[in-house]
Amino acid sequence: MDLGKFVRSFEEKGVALLEDLVRMPSVRRREGQVAKYLLERFSEVGEVELVPVPESIVDDPEYSFPLEGIRYEDRPNLRVRVPGSGGGRSLIVNTHMDVVPPSHGQEDPFLPKLREGAVWGRGTCDAKGQIVAIYLALKTLKKIGFSPAGNIAVHLVVEEECGGNGTLAFVREGEGADGVLVLEPTGLSAFPSVRGAVWFEVTVYGRSGHSAQAGKVVSALKEAIRAVELLEGYHSRLLEESRDVPLFETYRDPMPITFGTFHAGEWPATVPRKAVLRGVLGFLPNRTREGVEAEMREVLSSGGGWLGEHYELRFLYRHNSSVTPPDHPLVRTLVEACRGSGWEPEVKGMPASCDAWFYREFLGVPTVVFGPGELGHAHSSEEHIEVEDLVRGAEALARFILDWCGG
Repeated sequence: MDLGKFVRSFEEKGVALLEDLVRMPSVRRREGQVAKYLLERFSEVGEVELVPVPESIVDDPEYSFPLEGIRYEDRPNLRVRVPGSGGGRSLIVNTHMDVVPPSHGQEDPFLPKLREGAVWGRGTCDAKGQIVAIYLALKTLKKIGFSPAGNIAVHLVVEEECGGNGTLAFVREGEGADGVLVLEPTGLSAFPSVRGAVWFEVTVYGRSGHSAQAGKVVSALKEAIRAVELLEGYHSRLLEESRDVPLFETYRDPMPITFGTFHAGEWPATVPRKAVLRGVLGFLPNRTREGVEAEMREVLSSGGGWLGEHYELRFLYRHNSSVTPPDHPLVRTLVEACRGSGWEPEVKGMPASCDAWFYREFLGVPTVVFGPGELGHAHSSEEHIEVEDLVRGAEALARFILDWCGG
């Protein structure tokens, strides 16, 4: 059966769907329009329901990036089900409906542009293109009359970009499966291992005063710079200790430390009393989030001088790595699906965060990350996805479901 031919028969419809999705600026707090739109579209391929995210999710210990007054009314997750006849392996396919805000210099980010075989705009590869790949795969399977033996569930979630609160809500329901595919832009490679990360906030306190009071004042800004130096030194040591972690050996730095914001002071001639910096530190499966948090505190406390006793360290979001052995049947089935679709996929680690760890850690389900589009284009002013990659990804996903779920 020429499965690719069936997928391509829906190519134009898939591009139109992606363009529609890009026009909806589904940044955090604005995902509801996308969910309601997709409710109708996915009703073509399965049983669909809007699944409210409970307001109580903010009290979950794994909840990330709380915002004062945030509400989940009219911002549901979406679940799609294709029930199995029995006897086959079950599957959850996950991706997200939210996007990051526009990048500096990104022209008309929510006005999709189709040019030179690619769709440009915010969310095209991360992750609205992934939604389209799922839609095309299920549309194709329905067209060929496929009836799975194992249950298929699709989890389309809110708030992945701020830490995964939508997937957390699904996981707390306890819906498991024999395998999970999380769709993210991987360049059509298979990522069975995903790094962990801690998002942190360091608040440093000094002794404020006039700039003429040398020896009597302590600059919180300068002490915060010292904190940056200490944490960079810790990252360097951690990186050296992580060089041989399987599937990450080819990366120069698969677990970088990034300092994203830094605020201090109110007046050029006043020594600042307070400085606040925020960042993210990645880590590989040879560490746990609890261990990294403890080591970061030790580094700052033992750094000497004023800083050690005049800082607060808070973690805004933290997650462990997600690891599925590369010889697991889930990975092997995905590799074979890619080969059947015309290419040999790389199998390696993912040097970024995603929602895979929720299923692996809390439900114990083998999980692999896969999808069309390039990770390097995500969150950038050049975000786009090649239509050919979108079609190939959908074909591989359809082949995977045929094999994994049976029929």
